[in-house]
Amino acid sequence: MQGTVVKVISSSFYVEVNKNIYICTQRGVLKKNKTLPLVGDKVIIDINKKVIEKILPRINEIIRPPVANITKGIIVTSLKNPDFSTNLLDKLLVELEINKIKPVICLTKLDLCEMTDDLINTINYYKKIGYTVLNNTDTDLIKQELKGETTVFIGQTGAGKSTLLNKLFPSLNLKTGEVSLALGRGRHTTRVVEIIEIDDIKVLDTPGFSSLSFLSYNLESVKNAFIEFKNFPCIYKDCNHDKERECNLKKAVEENLVLKSRYDNYLNFKKEFERK
Repeated sequence: MQGTVVKVISSSFYVEVNKNIYICTQRGVLKKNKTLPLVGDKVIIDINKKVIEKILPRINEIIRPPVANITKGIIVTSLKNPDFSTNLLDKLLVELEINKIKPVICLTKLDLCEMTDDLINTINYYKKIGYTVLNNTDTDLIKQELKGETTVFIGQTGAGKSTLLNKLFPSLNLKTGEVSLALGRGRHTTRVVEIIEIDDIKVLDTPGFSSLSFLSYNLESVKNAFIEFKNFPCIYKDCNHDKERECNLKKAVEENLVLKSRYDNYLNFKKEFERK
């Protein structure tokens, strides 16, 4: 029988089949091959034995949070407490782009932040290159983005993912937490990854995190995930936009056609590959 993994707790896999939930273990051969079912996986189970027999091919998967077969990602981005970080935002965008998951940026805590010209210009840049950018008060627009999708809510701990989900769906009553003033980041309130289904909307609330590494990818895929870079093709197709002299992308940065923080973040990610 085919079903969907909707929650994972330790070695227990909650599989939904025709609106019924079966708590399953995984078949021994899957353990032997170190193939772990993820939330979102389509699986074949033996209902009588409560065992996952097979994991069906994935459309995509994300390592952190560990989820599969996601169609849209809401990047919940705090402007203050924790402070706005283009580095983390760009990492999350790269992660979603590589996995062909449509990103939507949702800004939170606007009331705590002074909207400087630099911040406004940065936000407008992401809109200009094609990303949907919404505020957490735009609940109707966010719900429109969720319809018919399987959506993961991701972002830094304390950015307000669970708070946003509670605002969208008050009946959820998800636990929320405050941001540590000493550390400048939030305390983890979401402990497990779980698909929450309401009408034709499927959303995932996930544990937050303050760092991310995508070294399992290759540099070329990361470079291509900066979607606006392709608008400035270089003479050499293998140009890495770093030390090359005749680089059209570097010229675009100098002419303020490409946001400098985006380019700087790309170089930082490139250095991660070179170090490790």
